[in-house]
Amino acid sequence: MTVTRFGLAFGLALAAGLALAGPTPAPAGARVYFIAPADGAVVRNPVRVVFGLSGMGVAPAGVERPNTGHHHLLIDTALADFDAPIPADERHLHFGGGQTEAEIQLPPGRHRLQLVLGDHNHVPHDPPVISEPITITVEE
Repeated sequence: MTVTRFGLAFGLALAAGLALAGPTPAPAGARVYFIAPADGAVVRNPVRVVFGLSGMGVAPAGVERPNTGHHHLLIDTALADFDAPIPADERHLHFGGGQTEAEIQLPPGRHRLQLVLGDHNHVPHDPPVISEPITITVEE
C-alpha cells in the first residue's frame, strides 16, 4: 500500500521527533468522519479518501493551537493506546501537513478504514475524536 499524493515520510519524521505531552482536550461534540468513500463502497485504486471534521479545526503536526488537530487514517487496524502517539506505519497513515484528503493504494479486497484526530504531538485528544469505522471493497 502506498500514499500517492501525500508523503508518509513527513508523518514518520514528525512522529519520531515529537515527545509525548499528554492528552489535549477536545471540545464537546467534536467529530471526525468520512466524506468519501461511503461505507460499503466498491472502489478502484487509487482510492480517494476525503476527511470531514466538525467542532474543531485542522492544524499541521507540531503546531499547538486550541481545538485543532490533524488527521490519521487507520487501515485494517484499531488504535490500541489512546494515551500515546499514534504509530506511523502502513496501517496508521499520518497527514501531519494538515491534509484533508488523500489518494491511497490498497490491495484488492475488503478493508476497514477509520479516522482519528491527533494533537500537535500525534496523540489522540481527550476525549478521542475518532470516526465510526467504514468498510470498503477495492476491486482490481
